Amino acid sequence: MPNAYFSNPLIFLIDTLFSLYILILAFRIIMQWAQWEYHHPLVQMIIKATQAPVKALRRFIPPLGRWDTATIVLLFALTFLKLFLISVVQAGPAYPGLFLGWLVADIFSLFITIFTFSIIIEVVLSWVVPPGNQNPIAPLIHSMNQPLLKPIRQNLPSMGAIDLSPLIAVIGLQILSMLVLPLLVG
Repeated sequence: MPNAYFSNPLIFLIDTLFSLYILILAFRIIMQWAQWEYHHPLVQMIIKATQAPVKALRRFIPPLGRWDTATIVLLFALTFLKLFLISVVQAGPAYPGLFLGWLVADIFSLFITIFTFSIIIEVVLSWVVPPGNQNPIAPLIHSMNQPLLKPIRQNLPSMGAIDLSPLIAVIGLQILSMLVLPLLVG
């Protein structure tokens, strides 16, 4: 039987399980940055899902200002472990110097993807949710996207009822991704 017969499902499993938890950690970082409402059910789920390892790391890694460095270190460590395990399953461990570029590229790509999808979700919600009825996730997404969209809205000429700032932000994020990722992965 070919090597890929078992390695492909194993790589898929490693990537999926690690990526889901890494995504939750990324949202924990974003919720601090966007100052999400602490009592929101989604925020509570994120905190409960990540509290044990973050709390253990906080004993050794103090926060820097308002940033929870324990969460950031855990995000980097799990991303490194995911990439290492995938490389071992594929063909054996790669050169350690390559891992730093892959690690930063993977995390950078994750945040670009999160912000791109959150902007798209915010736009779609603005179309389908009737005025006065607010989706419970909408305030979180709005506070997350506001730091990206506000400067664009301030510098964009008024287009009446049409807001092009989400389109410009998504295009900007994709261009940023296209410029930065090749430099990181070499």
